[in-house]
Amino acid sequence: MMPTGRQKEPEPISAGNRRRVLIAGCLAHITHDGLTDMLYVFLPVWQQAFGLNYAQVGFMRTAFSGALALFQVPAGLLAGAIGTVPVLVAGTMLTGASLTAIGLVSTPLLLGALLVAGGIGAGTQHPLASSAIAYVCSGVSSRVALSTYNFSGDVGKSAVPLIASFLIAWAGWQGAISLLGMYGLAAALVLYLALSGMPLPRNSAKGRKHLPGFGFITRQNAAPIAALSSIGMIDNATRGGFLTLLPFLLQEKGAGMSTIALALGLVFAGGAMGKLFCGILAARVGVLRSVVVTEMATATCIAGMVFLSADEALALSPFLGIVLNGTSSVLYGSIPEMVSAEHRNEAFALFYTITIGSGAISPFCSGLAGDAFGVPSAITFIAFLVLVTVPLTSLLKGAIGRES
Repeated sequence: MMPTGRQKEPEPISAGNRRRVLIAGCLAHITHDGLTDMLYVFLPVWQQAFGLNYAQVGFMRTAFSGALALFQVPAGLLAGAIGTVPVLVAGTMLTGASLTAIGLVSTPLLLGALLVAGGIGAGTQHPLASSAIAYVCSGVSSRVALSTYNFSGDVGKSAVPLIASFLIAWAGWQGAISLLGMYGLAAALVLYLALSGMPLPRNSAKGRKHLPGFGFITRQNAAPIAALSSIGMIDNATRGGFLTLLPFLLQEKGAGMSTIALALGLVFAGGAMGKLFCGILAARVGVLRSVVVTEMATATCIAGMVFLSADEALALSPFLGIVLNGTSSVLYGSIPEMVSAEHRNEAFALFYTITIGSGAISPFCSGLAGDAFGVPSAITFIAFLVLVTVPLTSLLKGAIGRES
């Protein structure tokens, strides 16, 4: 019998269960990031199908990513109340069902409403999957596991947009997005089967001394968390704004739909390679120096896309992806080093709310800039905005252990 007044010690997590949670988390990341970023392929199609301007196209993207960002913290708190698995599975089902239904819409209003619903479902993945992996993989293995998890997201970003372009050519855009939505529903079933019964965190509010979502912030980690979140915020804003306008920039250069989808696929594939490249660079020159180098390279490459021909821009796409997606991702695995285990659901949720929220707003803002000043000028401004991250790295010195 358990002694009164004492909490039962958690049972050790077996290597098999750790592997199972990591694989399931990677599947969730592949699915949600892939389905999220494949929407860029559909933007030019929706512009023609519904007669939208750049701002309206950007708003469609913002409808999905904005809902995704806003549901990060609620997803973390909901998981604390009813468990990680039911919230993650239900969110994946909602995203899959919403995308499946988009294939039936005939008005931009209904399209926007379904994108909001899909974004709410997608908002469960980042805080819950990353927190679950950090929970079962402690210590040094946590950073390795989270790096693997981050890499898996880029696999989805690389593969699903390319698959979407082939499906559009084969089944039309309505058939393509419905089929991809069904894939999301199938992934939800696999996640349920894989994670049921796993020892995942379920944080109770009982006995807490802080408000949910803010208890992890202390005098020691406040400035580094703010700097890390700011870098992620700018990174996601510039990435989202640039990728929203990139298909239209390539269209102005005479590129067709297949070339646009290939360019996006190469950018995302480069992003997957960027995880490895930035890891090697960080080992040689340090995490913070590698971020400075890659952010400067990102600004240069984004500006270069404006002046290059369509073929030259296509050739630059993989390298752009390396520095665009692989930059501050090196720092994201530092959250477990700054926050205690009991608050990681909330820390990841708040972090992703801030960073993904900026990426949610940026497509609409970049669309407005594209309408007002033209696509090339808007992209040039984005290139300069990337450089704002460079001075912020100085606030992270000493906050991410020996790798800083």
